[in-house]
Amino acid sequence: MELNSKIFVAGHNGLVGSAIVRELKALGYNNLILRSRKELDLLDQKAVEAFFEKEKPEFVFLAAAKVGGIMANNTYRAEFIYQNIQIQNNIIHFSWKSDVKKLLFLGSSCIYPKNCPQPMKEEHLLTDVLEYTNEPYAIAKIAGMKMTESYNLQYRTNFISVMPTNLYGPNDNYNLMGSHVLPALIRKMHLAKMLKSNDLEGVRNDFRKRPVEGVNPEGSEKYLIDKMEIFGIFKAGNNVELQLWGTGSPRREFLHSSDLARACVYLMNEVDFNDIVEERGLKEVRNSHINIGVGEDLAISELAEMVKSVTGFDGNIAWDDSKPDGTFQKLLDVSRLNNLGFKASFDLEEGINEVYEEYKL
Repeated sequence: MELNSKIFVAGHNGLVGSAIVRELKALGYNNLILRSRKELDLLDQKAVEAFFEKEKPEFVFLAAAKVGGIMANNTYRAEFIYQNIQIQNNIIHFSWKSDVKKLLFLGSSCIYPKNCPQPMKEEHLLTDVLEYTNEPYAIAKIAGMKMTESYNLQYRTNFISVMPTNLYGPNDNYNLMGSHVLPALIRKMHLAKMLKSNDLEGVRNDFRKRPVEGVNPEGSEKYLIDKMEIFGIFKAGNNVELQLWGTGSPRREFLHSSDLARACVYLMNEVDFNDIVEERGLKEVRNSHINIGVGEDLAISELAEMVKSVTGFDGNIAWDDSKPDGTFQKLLDVSRLNNLGFKASFDLEEGINEVYEEYKL
């Protein structure tokens, strides 16, 4: 990419897209094409077609997606498969139609089988069944990756796919009805800390700033305390207990969104689809994506204790083992990424402290 190349970042207001925009701007790229959901509905095929015909971007980062945690994925299964497939179909297809020079598609580590060998290598894709709770989302992301491969093979495009591990960072989604584990832990412990100190006005302000469907910040104190129980925050006298889903034993890997953004821009500039095929010596081109992660994980219970320390919550943590754990371990093998010249740099606890300071602003 040249500094004045026309670059479309789809999903620029989200966690991933906003990080990519920050990285591009920091590097001096000055011709970014950005559209909010109100300005361009990526589910609308005709609108996306008209956008590409008019703007003719040279490079595309496809970071737009419907995302969420276990509860959201399992509850809104139809929305997750439909919206993600529709978004990526529209952008990938019209990137080809408008002669985009290169596209980078972002998937997710949930594409790998539920009982995948650890750490998960790129070639493990489609070797076994998926984890049930996020199967629709995973299938959509697999379809996107296969679509980039197929267009490359038939139309000689230069589209590459990356599969990030669990992400966190500035501009994360803290909606407790659909957030991922780390932002959910940060918000729940922040709320629990305020509740334990009887700071009900602080609780109100939190829900005013980040509304949650079904929670009225102006309700009575008893109303707010009752509503907090929906999110596992229980007050008994001077004590507050935070109940979390599962056993706490599953292990997860966490990547700061700034590290992901650096990796995406690096791969967009340095690695083409043909390079990937050549490096892997593929006779049949399949699973040509690249994992992006840190190569280290920790138990969710350890993560909870880390967030507890960062937020200053001094109540109790309990685990509800009647709720699903999800896949036991999802650690990415990032040796290919490292061999390509990129390594993540953020320390997890320092990164959590950074995003919590942003959260409190």
